Amino acid sequence: TMFSAAALLLVAAQTGFLGGPGVLGSMAVDSWVPRRFQLLSERLVMKDGILLMGLASLGVLYLTRGNVSFLAIMYSINVFITFSLSQLGMCRQEWAARHQTVAWRKELFWNGLGLAMTGGILVVTVYEKFPEGGWLTLCITGACVGFCVFTRRHYRSVEKLLRRLDQALAMPDLPLPEEPPQPDPAQPTAVLLVSGFNGLGIHAFYSVQQLFPNYLGNFVFVTTGVLDASRFKGQAEVENLRRTTEEALKRYVELCHRLGRPASYRYSVGTDVVGEVAEVCQGLQKEFGRPLFFAAKLVFQKENFLTRLLHNHKVDAMQRRLSFNGMPMVVLPIRAMSG
Repeated sequence: TMFSAAALLLVAAQTGFLGGPGVLGSMAVDSWVPRRFQLLSERLVMKDGILLMGLASLGVLYLTRGNVSFLAIMYSINVFITFSLSQLGMCRQEWAARHQTVAWRKELFWNGLGLAMTGGILVVTVYEKFPEGGWLTLCITGACVGFCVFTRRHYRSVEKLLRRLDQALAMPDLPLPEEPPQPDPAQPTAVLLVSGFNGLGIHAFYSVQQLFPNYLGNFVFVTTGVLDASRFKGQAEVENLRRTTEEALKRYVELCHRLGRPASYRYSVGTDVVGEVAEVCQGLQKEFGRPLFFAAKLVFQKENFLTRLLHNHKVDAMQRRLSFNGMPMVVLPIRAMSG
């Protein structure tokens, strides 16, 4: 019995190391944790995720002095928090899909029953074990939740500041030619890695023209439609993501055409931004003779630990991946904020 229990706990312990980086990647897509964990194809990201799990485990062992009774309380409370949230998510999913499925009432009943059972066990466990260490478990879990909320608010605040750049750089009021210029694969090509039609991408486009005047004959805009939590709701949402991604890239092409520049676009849809972009860029390297890759990077006036932790890892990872594959990439600095 003890051997079976030890084997079960060993398998359960490995779950955090095997699934932890993937869960962090999904949370990073939704801006709940630093976006460096979004780059699942990067070996360093997987390493960072495993190290985070290991260091957190060592920290808990140090705080509890290896007290098995307290560790069991922490394990049980957090397990039933996870079960309850999972059942709640299934209930929301069934309720949202009630007009699309016939057996939604049955599924909602069973998931609701599971939510009531796991939620009841959670409440009883917290109530009974609160003086014996349940309070510390709630503090640790609450601190993790607070960090996630703080991270999401920070990203949202930076997005608001970037909207000012979107308003300052708009589509030029120039006529659209009836026959837009077509790209010539033999000419030097600027491949701009963008994230939707916004001021950041427009600023990068103008910067490229200033850095290489009268040299680049083509412009190709590349992006990845990221499948976040809001997109995992069916094929309709994925198709909507494809449509919005393509529409954003078409606006870049229209901008180039208004300025008399030949342009085209490429895109992919997935959860791994760096991997998807690298695959598209490899195809462009074969299609165009002399491609040069560009990406914009946020630069903060006052660099600190927070900005280094939360920003620019995607651009750095893309530059490492493309450079390793023999594709030169230029990083364009864009000031994000002042003060």
